[in-house]
Amino acid sequence: MAAFLELESRAAGAGAGLCLGNFVFGCELTGSTRSYTFKVDEDDDSEHILALSMVCLTDGAKDECNVVEVVGRDRQNQEIAVPVANLKLSCQPALSLDNFQLQPPVTFHLKSGSGPVHLSGRHHIMHRRALSEEEESEEEEEEELTPIMPAKKQRRRQ
Repeated sequence: MAAFLELESRAAGAGAGLCLGNFVFGCELTGSTRSYTFKVDEDDDSEHILALSMVCLTDGAKDECNVVEVVGRDRQNQEIAVPVANLKLSCQPALSLDNFQLQPPVTFHLKSGSGPVHLSGRHHIMHRRALSEEEESEEEEEEELTPIMPAKKQRRRQ
């Protein structure tokens, strides 16, 4: 189960042509749903980043070790699996991941334990938007401005 809610969408400056969307992300891993894959459409030319902020045990969790593993890609585009949390109800029921950034596709596995474990964070989307003719003309006008030269020092007459 995953949830996405739009937090904000805005233009990041007329000249940049870059739109930014932030969405809340959440998924839950349980004994019956042991993995979740976060992926985006391959035809989408936008840049997507998943920033994880929290992993926590939720209502109904047993006092057992729940190990959550992230499977993604490294710089050489090789698949890599990394355990990111080992949660136990009696000693560490939650862990802050401080906006741990991942690029999709990424899969979350409940390697051990029965959960339920909830992962939450933000899904950032950055993409180019087409500039309107008005914005293009404004951008050209800004480029045609002459630079301001520093003032010359004048000597005082004595």
